[in-house]
Amino acid sequence: MRKVLVNICRLVLAVTFILSGFVKAVDPLGTQYKLNDYLEAMHLGDLVPQTVTLMGSIALSTVEFCIGIFLLFVIYRRFTSRLALLVMSIMTVLTVWIYMADPVSDCGCFGDAVVLTNGQTLLKNIILLACAVIVAWKPLDMLRFISHTNQWIVINYTVLFILFVAGYALYDLPQFDFRPYHVGANIKEGMEVPEGAEQPQFETTFIMEKNGERREFGIDNYPDSTWTYIDTRTVQTKQGYVPPIHDFSITTPEGEELTEEILNDKGYTLLLISPHLEDADDSQFDLINQIYEYAEDNDYPFYCLTASGEQGISRWRDITGAEYPFALTDETTLKTIIRSNPGLLLLKDGTVIRKWSHNRLPDEYALNQPLEKLELGQLPEDSVPGKIVVILLWYVLPLLVLTIADRLWAWSRWLKKKKESNRVYNLLKRKNMRKKIVAGNWKMNMNLQDGIALAKELNETLKADKPNCGVVICTPFIHLASIAQFLDQDIIGLGAENCADKEKGAFTGEVSAEMVKSTGAQYVILGHSERREYYKETPEILKEKVLLAQKNDLKVIFCIGESLEEREAGKQNEVVKAELEGSVFNLSEEDFRKIVIAYEPIWAIGTGKTATAEQAEEIHAYIRSIIAEKYGQAVADDTTILYGGSCKASNAPELFAKPDIDGGLIGGASLKAADFKGIIDAWKK
Repeated sequence: MRKVLVNICRLVLAVTFILSGFVKAVDPLGTQYKLNDYLEAMHLGDLVPQTVTLMGSIALSTVEFCIGIFLLFVIYRRFTSRLALLVMSIMTVLTVWIYMADPVSDCGCFGDAVVLTNGQTLLKNIILLACAVIVAWKPLDMLRFISHTNQWIVINYTVLFILFVAGYALYDLPQFDFRPYHVGANIKEGMEVPEGAEQPQFETTFIMEKNGERREFGIDNYPDSTWTYIDTRTVQTKQGYVPPIHDFSITTPEGEELTEEILNDKGYTLLLISPHLEDADDSQFDLINQIYEYAEDNDYPFYCLTASGEQGISRWRDITGAEYPFALTDETTLKTIIRSNPGLLLLKDGTVIRKWSHNRLPDEYALNQPLEKLELGQLPEDSVPGKIVVILLWYVLPLLVLTIADRLWAWSRWLKKKKESNRVYNLLKRKNMRKKIVAGNWKMNMNLQDGIALAKELNETLKADKPNCGVVICTPFIHLASIAQFLDQDIIGLGAENCADKEKGAFTGEVSAEMVKSTGAQYVILGHSERREYYKETPEILKEKVLLAQKNDLKVIFCIGESLEEREAGKQNEVVKAELEGSVFNLSEEDFRKIVIAYEPIWAIGTGKTATAEQAEEIHAYIRSIIAEKYGQAVADDTTILYGGSCKASNAPELFAKPDIDGGLIGGASLKAADFKGIIDAWKK
């Protein structure tokens, strides 16, 4: 039931993030306008450049879409679930502020596709935050749909796809237009209010200037032509039924109303749309002028609708040589009509027939006949379902094919594994997947001179007869610096038997991880049963030691194992799991991959009892399973697990033949070169 709940929450989050990210990506300018609204509400609008908000729009859509796809395909489960939780936490805090302060009427979560009230948005985000908490709580319960090795294909394809969608929308126009001025919409019908509906009231204010004085005028007291137009502002003064289009108004700079004339024209009307001529792209002005000449030749009305004042219009005329008439419309309305500055709109009897961005304007080859005879003079046949099919073909279908192929490949690989599950195959598999190690633990034995002599003998022996595994000797502190001077650590790694749980300070007799590293050592043994029993090292102490060891780039050989009483009580699994959870399962996946586990059956050391190879394999397999449960199968398969219970040359080949035993942590047998070499050579058998 827990896994079912986690995966339901995963799917809810995935669908929401995909939808939210995609509708933002197909309309990056719309998302930018919404970000600008937020910045204005925070009084930061003048501090953030438009380029930054546009890049923020694209980045936001990319992050949301990728999180959704990664959750859907279960990619990087821990990272993605935590990132989703972080995003939802930020979004929820933001929507609490929106709900309380009401700075904007719509959060813009789903662009213009789905408009939610601030209360609905807050409720939605609380639900999604709860889902994100559940998914982040048990990310490994999410069922993987694509193998780890092929995840990079989905990651790269997803990022490139959504960036292409956003880039195409910026160059041309959004593939999906959810606004009331979409192709096929009748503006007159969009402005109608059903009979009996409560009428909202709007007030349009004109900002005019004369002799350095600025004043505001309404439609009823519009001034004479001696006043210069500056800007227009339309606000709602009374709530009521709000039609989809409620702020569409066209007037000449002199105040003459053109709205009805343009919308009631039974023929074609061409409208050049530019919210601000000062910011408009003028690279296509020759083509715009050609389109105006085409409109004149065919008696089609042509206007440039803008919110710019007289100065902006004059500047545009000077730059482009424009001879077409200009009319004034609210800036927000113009930005809503078309996501291009400038853009071209074709109307017929108040219906939007076509839209073009300034990058895709029709040229003289396309406009070679009257619009009545041209295909572009008719409503296009493409539909929303058709566009959805295209998206499926370009994105979803390739990934589904990839997923099916990957699953079939995984199935055939599993069959092959089952067929080849014998000793030789297991040895080859282990060899390819994780490192084999034989490590010697000298404990408190040998003086400095004897230790150096033993290390030299081992060094010369293994140089002459290369080992088929990694070899490590862990010595008392006094040996480390001396042995490191002549030991060939490409053949034999050097390690310490312990380190302190403190970084530095007044801790007489202790040796820090930094000190160990400074001698030339590469490894350190931590958690040995003797340290736990005689020196009362707790899981918390060992946790600190592990962190300090890794901070100083020491490879940790971490020991776990149960006592005789615990074995006889059948608690061995419980014990080793608790020891791992208490000291190393707090590590990130990256850091845990640097850990070598050493299993010590304490009950089989010095008790007269013997652990069989089967018993050792059973507990090693269990240890690997709980690592897989915590970090995933890939990490478990890569983790080296050593056996540390009275291993010697006579039983090493049988132990090392087991698929989950990757070597040994050797005690007494490591104090003689010949005995230690005999165990090392077990990997050659």
